[in-house]
Amino acid sequence: MAATRDELMTYLGGLGIEVSTLDHPALFTVAESQGLRGEIAGGHTKNLFVKDKKGRHFLVVAEESRAVDLKSLHKVIGAQGRLSFAGGEAMMEMLGVEPGSVTAFGVLNDRDGRVTVVLDEGLLAHDMVNCHPLTNAATTTIATDGLMTFFRSTRHEPLVVRLNGETLEGRD
Repeated sequence: MAATRDELMTYLGGLGIEVSTLDHPALFTVAESQGLRGEIAGGHTKNLFVKDKKGRHFLVVAEESRAVDLKSLHKVIGAQGRLSFAGGEAMMEMLGVEPGSVTAFGVLNDRDGRVTVVLDEGLLAHDMVNCHPLTNAATTTIATDGLMTFFRSTRHEPLVVRLNGETLEGRD
């Protein structure tokens, strides 16, 4: 069974990670988010859940303004063949969220480690990052270091990449 927003908050608290969460109407696109979020400080994410031709799944967590070229991203992240969007069933099974609610926090539900997190290097330039807390009806602000701690605690060491094609090894 997928973790809930409250369970996510309890999990983050157990790690000693402080967050703040703002409730708002459900948002399904970056444009909707930009129009309704007001002045929430920090980097804002867009998230893509994709798969390669071998069935490997990737959660791409990018700055909202970053262009993500799915035609070439597979070369950067070591995927087999071009990437395509994963279906709603796989999204629910692996991340515990429905389409429109994909979030970096979804890997809390990937207990089998089937999803590779791909993190846009541009997000690391921000002190704070904003993600949906397993629902698209709220935005949670978390310190960038806290997000990295979260990923590592779920056994999802992110592959940090420049979306222009360069992979960055050994970044924290």
